[in-house]
Amino acid sequence: MRKKIVAGNWKMNKSHQEGMELLMQVFKLVEEEEILLEDTEKKLPEIVIAPPLILLSDAAGLIQAWEGKIAAQNCSSEKDGAFTGEISASMLKSINVDYVIIGHSERRNYFNETNQIVAKKIDRALENNLSVICCIGETLAEREAGKEFQIITKQIEECFFYLDAPTLKGEKDDGSLQGGELRMVLAYEPVWAIGTGKNATAEQAQEMHRYIRSVISGKFGKEISENISILYGGSCNPQNAKLIFSQTDVDGGLIGGASLLAKDFVEVIKEAIL
Repeated sequence: MRKKIVAGNWKMNKSHQEGMELLMQVFKLVEEEEILLEDTEKKLPEIVIAPPLILLSDAAGLIQAWEGKIAAQNCSSEKDGAFTGEISASMLKSINVDYVIIGHSERRNYFNETNQIVAKKIDRALENNLSVICCIGETLAEREAGKEFQIITKQIEECFFYLDAPTLKGEKDDGSLQGGELRMVLAYEPVWAIGTGKNATAEQAQEMHRYIRSVISGKFGKEISENISILYGGSCNPQNAKLIFSQTDVDGGLIGGASLLAKDFVEVIKEAIL
């Protein structure tokens, strides 16, 4: 069974104090849900929090108490050196970060990150045993031009098709799995449906997720394509999460605004209960 994941991307929100308070609120609500699930065979999805940089170290220490994971929102494409303001993958690993989000639509749009830059960042992350949440998605203009599948294919191919299966699996030299699971998670962002007044339906999400899985299968085979988690990153909230998460090829969500309110975030998490 593919791993279900709900990841909260806080973006550039919350001071240190506000962020730690939010984490504690989420922790309390998650703990209450776990108590309710104790006598069932159900379990919560993997919970990932991606706070601002100033919170990473303290958040990593706190989140381990409830078996959650911590993610950085970005990392440098360089290993180290004179790159003022950048944070390397090795630095993130040194403070026990688990994941790094790479290729988010806002990074592509506002900071002109290309597929080639995304690929370099993925390299740095995997070299340091960080798992990757790789974001892909088409714009409104691209979808209206009927190029959505072409764009998605190009992003996937250029961002990580140069990798081999053992690297994605985190295999050691003897072929055994380093972490027992894939080190790549994909997040589909329908950029055309974020802040445009247009809404992506659950059926549209499923269509694209199924297509992404088929592209992965064509390169890496059925085993990897059937086991890689693909998250939906298009304005997912407590009102639409149940329908979206019920789709066959949707394995959870990369949550933006709804992750900034503990109650809303945990409501979304509950819709991904296995």
